[in-house]
Amino acid sequence: MKALQLLAHGAPGRFELRDVPDPKPGPGEVLVRVQACGLNHLDLWVESGGLPVPIALPRIPGSEIAGVIAALGPDVRDWRVGDAVAVQSNLFCGECEFCRRGDESLCLQGELFGVTRDGGFAELVAAPARALARLPKGVDFETSAALTLAGSTAMHMLTRRASVRPGDWVLVIAGASGVGSAAIQIARQLGARVLSTGSTEAKRALARELGAEQALDANDPDWPRQVRQLTGRRGVDLVIEHVGGETLLKCFECLARGGTIVTCGATAGREIRLNVWSLFVREHRLVGSYGRSRADFEATLAWAASGRLKPVVDSVFPLERAPEAFARLRGRQALGKILIRPFEPVAESD
Repeated sequence: MKALQLLAHGAPGRFELRDVPDPKPGPGEVLVRVQACGLNHLDLWVESGGLPVPIALPRIPGSEIAGVIAALGPDVRDWRVGDAVAVQSNLFCGECEFCRRGDESLCLQGELFGVTRDGGFAELVAAPARALARLPKGVDFETSAALTLAGSTAMHMLTRRASVRPGDWVLVIAGASGVGSAAIQIARQLGARVLSTGSTEAKRALARELGAEQALDANDPDWPRQVRQLTGRRGVDLVIEHVGGETLLKCFECLARGGTIVTCGATAGREIRLNVWSLFVREHRLVGSYGRSRADFEATLAWAASGRLKPVVDSVFPLERAPEAFARLRGRQALGKILIRPFEPVAESD
């Protein structure tokens, strides 16, 4: 099969499109013919070697996989060749204490496609059958690839790591990103009033188009004060944050008393100096959020099928041009999700 392999870390890293042996599905696994795979900031960390876990090279990146089952491994009974599927990016054992209670994002044996095992920037990928979900009617491969990692991350943040009440103010950082674009839509569907940020007018316009009442210039150091002005000097009830560093610190300036920040990323820095006095006097909450549960994954697909959650696709690149896609994401040019497509789409099964 054709596959994009990362041979050396860097920014950019050294990639090569290679012919490699087809993967073989083991017991409980299936072989998926990839129809679309989303590009995520996680892939940039893999490329640069910026993750706090060792990555064996060569590695095929790509976590947001949608495709068609091409072959079944031993002991797979609930699937058939030709089924259209989404593949959950975070693999889970299904047996540890966290998996048994439905918190698969905390699995003690968790793996990630494109990080600890080869991912979807290839024509074929082997995946555990328990990581599959059927594509609902009306959800195509590109929609699935654009939502099932970034969208389910936002779903996890807004529905499992925090709660949103009708009328709450929610601030979504970087609303034109994959997580941000989904978070704006989910928060609005839950009845919230939404504010957002963006580094360019095009990104801010997209956030407003998705449902944000106002989108503030992330390059303006005064944006937290503007958030407080827009909320009648009260502040927001919830911040959806995935940037880290100084941006995370500024989010505390935007919070109402009793407000919550849910964070799932650290692209701008992993360490901050926190004012603990302000944290406890105002009863603020800082909540970590990692990945998604099986329920989040399935809810994201269901919301997409019902039209409550729509993908925002910036561009689609063929596999041989994947390094250009990495450069576009690395250069912060994308409005929404960038997708990689090894094949022309095929019709989904009924």
